[in-house]
Amino acid sequence: MRTVVLDSFPADHGELSWDGLAPFGEVSVYPRTRAGELLARAQGARALLTNKVVIDAAAVEALPELRYVGVVATGTNVVDVAACRARGIAVTNVPGYSTHSVAQLVFALVLHLTHGVAAHDARVKRGDWASSVDFMFTAQPLTELAGRTFTVVGMGAIGKAVRDVALAFGMNVLAAVVPGSSVEGRVPLAVALPRSDYVSLHCPLTAATHKLVSAEFLGRMKPGAVLINTGRGALIDETAVLTALVTGRLGGLALDVLDGEPPPAGHPLLSGSAPFARKVVVTPHIGWATTAARERLVAAAVENYAAFQRGERLNRVD
Repeated sequence: MRTVVLDSFPADHGELSWDGLAPFGEVSVYPRTRAGELLARAQGARALLTNKVVIDAAAVEALPELRYVGVVATGTNVVDVAACRARGIAVTNVPGYSTHSVAQLVFALVLHLTHGVAAHDARVKRGDWASSVDFMFTAQPLTELAGRTFTVVGMGAIGKAVRDVALAFGMNVLAAVVPGSSVEGRVPLAVALPRSDYVSLHCPLTAATHKLVSAEFLGRMKPGAVLINTGRGALIDETAVLTALVTGRLGGLALDVLDGEPPPAGHPLLSGSAPFARKVVVTPHIGWATTAARERLVAAAVENYAAFQRGERLNRVD
């Protein structure tokens, strides 16, 4: 039996071991796999583990020995689950491994905008404090979070963790309706957005939430509010967001994800010289990538496959 890890590097960073797969036969681990390399590397494999390498219907058809696809992530959009189900191929994912890491990043981004820690540190280190006529100075207006309204769009495990941190800061938290969801007890977006100082996206990417943040969505937000997205890049219409920044409608934008990753050179939201640049902070999809979260991810991916080998259903999505 042969197991292939198609793109190990995002999870292991070259540091963590996949030795837990060894009891199940031959293991091939590739840090990265380009689309054109998939079939050659996967031929004869009974199991594939993938983070971002797409396993589409054509790949499923071309790999007759395949019996298991383990997604080394929570989202399963990189796998044609229906095609796997039709072939009797098991598909698993890893939910919940990065909940606290993502919530931590949400507030790292928020605090970046409220206090400009990096900007203040840079000015201190270039001598501005030493040459100040006063005992202190500020590089930007500073914002207190207590009493502000924080809206969470998507109250799954991460959304709930973000809510708890916001409450600890003394913020008022609203749980907003997610389009396409039937969960009751949520505040309609039309009501939540005009009241919100911060809006954080934690909903799944579906047909109903694709480009959720549109010109209409942004038009309903309180002028000067901050938008945070650590979910999926395609939740946002980036053209509409750019317009809201240019016109001053948005008071801040904090992103850990973009619609295309990596982004193209010259992406307008990433311009350091744009008039709105100080209002924008972007990190390169790192919310899930703390060492602790990646250790849990690899361990859970291995355990999912071990459970499959034992005939058990663990984190199955097929």
